[in-house]
Amino acid sequence: MTSPFIFLRPLFISVIIPVILGIVIYQLDSFDPAPYPTHIFSTDPPMLVPKRNNQMLRGSEKIGVNELLSPEDVAYDQNSGVIYTGCVDGWVKKVKVNESAADSTVEDWVFTGGRPLGLALGIHGEVIVADADKGLLLNVTSEGEIKVLTEEAEGLKFKLADAVDIADDGAIYFSDASYKYKFKDYIYDFLEGRPYGRLLSYDPSTKQTRTLLSELYFANGVAVSPDQNYVIFCETPLRKCQKYYIKGERKGTVDMFVDNLPGYPDNIRYDGEGHYWIAFATEKTYSWDLAQRYPFIRKIMAIFVKYVGQPKAEKNGGVLSVDLQGNPVEHYYDEDLTMVSSGIKIGDHLYCGSVKSRYILRLNLKQNPAVQTS
Repeated sequence: MTSPFIFLRPLFISVIIPVILGIVIYQLDSFDPAPYPTHIFSTDPPMLVPKRNNQMLRGSEKIGVNELLSPEDVAYDQNSGVIYTGCVDGWVKKVKVNESAADSTVEDWVFTGGRPLGLALGIHGEVIVADADKGLLLNVTSEGEIKVLTEEAEGLKFKLADAVDIADDGAIYFSDASYKYKFKDYIYDFLEGRPYGRLLSYDPSTKQTRTLLSELYFANGVAVSPDQNYVIFCETPLRKCQKYYIKGERKGTVDMFVDNLPGYPDNIRYDGEGHYWIAFATEKTYSWDLAQRYPFIRKIMAIFVKYVGQPKAEKNGGVLSVDLQGNPVEHYYDEDLTMVSSGIKIGDHLYCGSVKSRYILRLNLKQNPAVQTS
């Protein structure tokens, strides 16, 4: 007579054993996510943008294919017509763009030996570089000489030096996205849900580094306002950018700049024409909303990333333009576009950096405009 338990054997092997192993791993793993602030949870849809182009890949061009490996930030020198970008191979590169994308040239300019992320053009021809892997803020002279400006603030070293901008008086403002996790492990910062980010400043005249704000959630893009009164900084998992006042009666205080963004913001750049451009790696997703609400889901995700790999769930990456008051103006994105990390309007074109692609994306805005939404 056949034992009835023989029919349970496949179920035991394929379902019960993996479940038991999963429970054991969950209990033994030390990863301990925290609750996110409850005020970020909203059932409201993301902001409405008056104009949009949701097929920006259709009219785009690729600059420096296979020469620009994950060009995270894009900084433009209008005097020389050169774009600077930092790549995953450790090089800060010069890109000379031409009318034809195929005729653009790429030059290996400076090798930092780390992972150059944020870039800003200095007031004396230098380029300021935030190197995430090395946890350094660097000054690169016009001759290509690298000098370390700072590596810590108030005894706490940078772990993920991220975005940077420079005021007219030479003061440097930058973010340390996380003082716990390095760039290669940034996903764990999101999953842990604790505010390890900082907004910082460096004064070249005194060589003093100050922590302006701490306990930020993955402090990211940084941009000094054109009137020099405040610095805008983004907190990626919270889908918002705020203003930190650096002058006037409100110096040292914080205001909201733009909230309820349609995606998770990375770099923010001012175009000199009355608009900021905010890059998104991906749109707001239901799965991440759910994970933010429930720490146990983020722990499961962290275990999955650790033992299997990071799942690919991003879509509709792109760039949003807002005016000086933070009001949305135009949104450029595409369902198949992901991990956009920076965007800046130069002339008639939008140039986009990425932590994933092997090129800079360029879109002619006159030929491919955002159109009025219904």
